[in-house]
Amino acid sequence: MDSARNSISPGGLGPLEPARRKDARKSSALWGEIWWLAIQALRANKLRALLTMVGVIIGSGSIVLVVTVALAGKQYVLAQIEGVGANLVYAHLIHSDEPGSSTLADEITPADLAAIREGLPALVTAAAGTGTVPMTAVVESHERPINLVGATEDFQGVRNLEILRGRYFDSDDLRSRSKVCLITQELARRVFPSGSATGKTIRLGELHFTVIGVFRERVATFGETEITRESALIPFSLLHYYTGRDALTTLYARADRPEDVPTVTRQVTEILQGRHRAGAKYQVENLTGILETARSIATALTAFLILVALIALAISGIGIMNIMLVTVTERTREIGIRKAIGASHDAIRYQFLIEALLISGTGALAGILIAISIPGLLNLLIAMFPEAGDLRVPVSWISVVLAFVVSCSTGLVFGYLPANRAAQLQPTEALRHE
Repeated sequence: MDSARNSISPGGLGPLEPARRKDARKSSALWGEIWWLAIQALRANKLRALLTMVGVIIGSGSIVLVVTVALAGKQYVLAQIEGVGANLVYAHLIHSDEPGSSTLADEITPADLAAIREGLPALVTAAAGTGTVPMTAVVESHERPINLVGATEDFQGVRNLEILRGRYFDSDDLRSRSKVCLITQELARRVFPSGSATGKTIRLGELHFTVIGVFRERVATFGETEITRESALIPFSLLHYYTGRDALTTLYARADRPEDVPTVTRQVTEILQGRHRAGAKYQVENLTGILETARSIATALTAFLILVALIALAISGIGIMNIMLVTVTERTREIGIRKAIGASHDAIRYQFLIEALLISGTGALAGILIAISIPGLLNLLIAMFPEAGDLRVPVSWISVVLAFVVSCSTGLVFGYLPANRAAQLQPTEALRHE
């Protein structure tokens, strides 16, 4: 009785512990043998294993590259839109050919700009306006058409203009109607090809202006705004003085946060409608819709291309299954010998599953390394060109994990049928196989 009590310990039955340890060692040795046999089988048929991996390499690499291309495209499009101003709200009067559709009283004026600044102080961080007139610049005794833009004080910040040389207008320029201007980089190269444009005089129409700066749009709008390839900025007060018109062609308001853009758009519309006659029509827009559309298109494109890559992996999985079926047929006698000396159904099944896993896993790693190296090389090339700015080709590590997991799963799923067939072979029939 006492000896029985002594054999029982708080952690379990004492006499069973050595047996458990022995079974654990036996199981570990069995798994090690299965892995060793699977590796030796693949080494014996290196070319066949390599050719089988090709489909997995292409499929796994495609997943990573597809997501990389989609992310790079999405990043570029969003950067372009945000460069113009993701929080930007812009408005202009809608002109129509119908008689009486718009009058001079309907024009947007600096007074409307001031009303928006004062009426939305918590939502709008900056507001600006422009007036545009066609003009000619004299280049080597020849007149060349340009776009003359009268801009208010905050126009540079609102439109994200990059001052390459010189400066923007200060309060004295605007108040005193100084005959100064900023010109685009393209116009500066054409008018002053041999030196810096800053501090020099340029003739615009019948007037002479001192160039105080050279600028460019941070993101090219390709002439879809008031800024064209060859444009000149002058103080709006000066444009008003010479033309006699106090009208703003376009009014800009920059919202404090992206989530404030719809509210600012609505409030700007209400302010303009409230300050002008009921029949006046104003188009007030923002880039939020374009931004969301770009995100949706990028997401849909990514999903579609990933689906194509998954189809490629499925095809490679079928290739793995076919090769494994051929391998089972060729190794039928070997399977019979192993079963005759005591190998279980599970040991045979696991061996062939591990072979399929090694093929798909190694192929996945090779495909992922190739796919990662391509963006890496592109980033090195981009870094050699300073004008590329912050442009980079991103690599999504989620896509790397997805490619590896899906590739390995493909090998296991399509390798199960051959593995199961090998496990079900009868020893006597397998030994008689020629």
